[in-house]
Amino acid sequence: MAGLSAVRRKTTLFSQNHTLHVATCGFDWNRWVCGGGWNEPAGSVVESRVPTPIKVDIWSDIACPWCYIGKRKFEAGLAEFEGRDDVEVTYHSYELSPDTPEDFAGSSVDFLVKRKGIDAAQVQQMLENVSGIAAEVGLDFDYDAVLHTKTLKAHQVLHYAKAQGKQLEYAERLFQAYFEQGRHVGRSEDLADLAADVGLDRDAVLKVLDSGEYADAVDADINQARAYGISGVPFFVINGKYGVSGAQSAETFTGVLDKVRAEESTNV
Repeated sequence: MAGLSAVRRKTTLFSQNHTLHVATCGFDWNRWVCGGGWNEPAGSVVESRVPTPIKVDIWSDIACPWCYIGKRKFEAGLAEFEGRDDVEVTYHSYELSPDTPEDFAGSSVDFLVKRKGIDAAQVQQMLENVSGIAAEVGLDFDYDAVLHTKTLKAHQVLHYAKAQGKQLEYAERLFQAYFEQGRHVGRSEDLADLAADVGLDRDAVLKVLDSGEYADAVDADINQARAYGISGVPFFVINGKYGVSGAQSAETFTGVLDKVRAEESTNV
């Protein structure tokens, strides 16, 4: 399987036969303006056709600020898409920092100084910049309260939540708990408490974590990300054909959804 590579606008696309199409500068979704692209399909819209669900697969990590910001931007773009009721969203596992301990002893500044090897003043400025961007989409990041932890167990519970029809609600609860409320999202008891907040069975969550029932599903997600060539998150895969990397604008997400729907309508 051919890989996907990030480009300047952090937008990549791949076709069903895995031939990579990359946009390296400004474009619109009706016609590529520069560098690669596709041919407009011929045909007419069949209005009586029942829309096929558009599947959006999102690789993300709970400890990733851009994933929460990207989530909000995707949701805003989806809200502007006329076929939003026919879109199926699934979250997939990705660990940005798999070597993080369950209980990291230190602040967000300490964590990033150690991880990125840059000075504390620069890290503080980075955190302020990210918090400002988060505020633009209605999020209230509190980096002074964030508890850095390994997110592997959280990903396992997200798979359990998916099986129970509650994955979207649980993903939102985890992001909110981690970035805005200073809650721990790495320990089993805390994850079970957060699961109960969205109507999941607390005891069942603890059993799932104890048994490792969804460990293989998490590994499969991570392996699929490698196969796609995903090296950073968030990464959005639409209908197994198009990839959008990073916290893009709402308009970008609306545009790619419109493009997919138009292609489906003309390929009847």
